Amino acid sequence: MTESGHEGQAAGHDAFVLVGFDGSRDAAGAIAVSASLLPGVAARVVTVWAPPGGDAVLRRRVMQQARTVDELSALMAQEAVAAAEQIAADGAALARDRGWSAEPGTRKGYGDAGIVLAHLAGELHPAAVVVGSRGLSGTAAALGSVSDLVVHHCPVPVLVVPPLLSGERAAAATGPVLVGHDGSEGAEHARAAAAALLPGREQVLVHVTPASGTTEPAPPDAVALAGHGWGGRGVAASLDAEAAARDAALIVVGSRGRSMLRELVLGSTATAVLHHVHRPVLVVPSPRG
Repeated sequence: MTESGHEGQAAGHDAFVLVGFDGSRDAAGAIAVSASLLPGVAARVVTVWAPPGGDAVLRRRVMQQARTVDELSALMAQEAVAAAEQIAADGAALARDRGWSAEPGTRKGYGDAGIVLAHLAGELHPAAVVVGSRGLSGTAAALGSVSDLVVHHCPVPVLVVPPLLSGERAAAATGPVLVGHDGSEGAEHARAAAAALLPGREQVLVHVTPASGTTEPAPPDAVALAGHGWGGRGVAASLDAEAAARDAALIVVGSRGRSMLRELVLGSTATAVLHHVHRPVLVVPSPRG
């Protein structure tokens, strides 16, 4: 399916999820787990590519065939598109094997793939974006992975699936949804978004009081926990422990919609949860974002 064809068919379908797929093991794992969380949904499996694309061997062969700079550019783009289309087709096949109705697509982009996916989500308005995560931490996380960039820039909820143990993968099919709720408007919005995306799934609200700072009053039906340390990372540790104890399917948090730079400097609960929990994470953007 061409890029234009992908976009043209989106408007005529019911709610669907947009899946970023690069052919990696993490991306394949994200499809498998997401299909357990969201059974039977429609999916658009998109591979983002950028010139020159292709592997080094193919690029050398193209350079040997081209007679002019323009011909070189055209041939390299042709090979990059073909490679991206094959990767997207493989991803769509994986999704169909897991019970989704899936269509492949590609998107040309000159920036980071995460930002390209976020912009595409703004055009197509999926119910959610699905991406895999390599579980980056420390310096690598600060530089911005694809999942980080999607979360920071995406106007719709983003489901980030890290590498999981077998028991954690099994919990995705039947486990409860753990909602980190700090009493804010954004947290209530995230709770409602998760209920709409996973109808019928049990929700457990968890209100974590951080070791420093204050939060809004907890909802009356929330489980109250103390933070396991300072700041957002302490909140993430508490949510992770509670998710493990309840065999939760995923953790839901709201994002306050801050800029990427401010998130990296100040840190946030959403960012900490993304990097320090061992469950899929659904990050719901602020209703005012």
